[in-house]
Amino acid sequence: MTTTIRTRFAPSPTGYLHLGGARTALFSWAFARHHNGVFVLRIEDTDLERSTPEAVQAILEGMDWLGMQADEGPFYQMQRNARHKEVIAQLLESGHAYYCYSTPQEVEAMREKARALGLKPRYDGTWRPEQGKTLPAIPTDRQPVVRFKSPQTGVTSWDDMVKGRITIANDELDDLIIARADGTPTYNFCVVVDDWDMAITHVIRGDDHVNNTPRQIVILEALGATVPVYGHVPMILGPDGEKLSKRHGAVSILDYDLQGYLPEAMLNYLARLGWSHGDDEIFSVEQFVEWFDTKNLSRSASQWDPKKLNWVNAHYIKQRDNADLAERVAPRIKKLGGNPSATDLSAVMELLKGRAETLNDLAQGAMMFCSEFQAAPAELQDEVLTDSARALVQDFAQRAAQLDDWNTATLSAVIKETLGAHQAKMPQLGIPLRVAVTGQKQTPAIDAVLALLGKNTVLSRLAQLD
Repeated sequence: MTTTIRTRFAPSPTGYLHLGGARTALFSWAFARHHNGVFVLRIEDTDLERSTPEAVQAILEGMDWLGMQADEGPFYQMQRNARHKEVIAQLLESGHAYYCYSTPQEVEAMREKARALGLKPRYDGTWRPEQGKTLPAIPTDRQPVVRFKSPQTGVTSWDDMVKGRITIANDELDDLIIARADGTPTYNFCVVVDDWDMAITHVIRGDDHVNNTPRQIVILEALGATVPVYGHVPMILGPDGEKLSKRHGAVSILDYDLQGYLPEAMLNYLARLGWSHGDDEIFSVEQFVEWFDTKNLSRSASQWDPKKLNWVNAHYIKQRDNADLAERVAPRIKKLGGNPSATDLSAVMELLKGRAETLNDLAQGAMMFCSEFQAAPAELQDEVLTDSARALVQDFAQRAAQLDDWNTATLSAVIKETLGAHQAKMPQLGIPLRVAVTGQKQTPAIDAVLALLGKNTVLSRLAQLD
């Protein structure tokens, strides 16, 4: 019988969904989709002091924006508290866990003593039950923690999907606290129980979790549970080679939505950040799922490149339907104080999308057609609108006024006519026209700009030069 592949993404809601988390989610989601499996979303909210409802909402919205819908969940770890405590009781009963009455100060003293002897700082097993060992008298003034009784001999190994074979000596593993003094189970233990109960077959996560893996494996083995296949992806570095952080840009994946990136562009870029399929740079989500194989995950850290992201986003903007772009850009125009209904916004998108890197670029460019006209600064007018330039522009205006059909092609013909009549070159007319009609020295193709602005608007603005 074939086992159904089940992956999970399990963020802690102590902050927003960041780039590293989004990429981990993407790889887990794609692996499940590639194998017609199940992708589970689990919110690991055991850190009560730092977990917030706002962070949970931002994670859910970020996943939704990227289009990574979970097949099951979201499950909330704290809502499974009774189950975690039930398993702790099982481990205590089977002798795989024990009560420890050492205070934090006593444990720190044990670690200091080990350091002084050149040994690994760790809990010294004072309360660990062993055959023939006499335990100290139980203090009546303390609530104990529960520690997992880790194996002290042999090794724990696993075949990592990314890093290959990893082996850790069991004497390196401390007796992990699995329940605090107030009875609440700890993160590493909750993860184990949840992965077991949810029948997770493959765990893809950041390599900052490598040290947790042997601890989780020995607990799973003590429970008689099937151990998932693990894969640890390297971190993402900033453009400067340092660990990616807030100072490198956006804090939340949703910040990229605000900055005008398309979700499919972000998915495409994140996919290439630590995974490859030959030399392919641009691919659809469907292609990515079809091609995804953990053998093609990189073993080395990836570097965040904002310029590359912009290039990918510009590609997707060019491919987008104009009406769809108009719908996405309209709210951004309103935010800038413009009126998206003042023009044929789809036509504006067609004009602008060839040079835009973000939706915000499109919104900014569209303001030429969606806001009140602002005449060029006096210095620019003095520089460009000389007497000879004004004469050229006025001749164009007289010829254009005769047009019955006002469009890009007819306006292009009038521009050529005017240039021919004056033996002038395009910049001699094009730049003064731009300044006079848009208030700007640089715009997209001037014939297309004039066509979109409309006959009355253009002739009215040109008349102000008289």
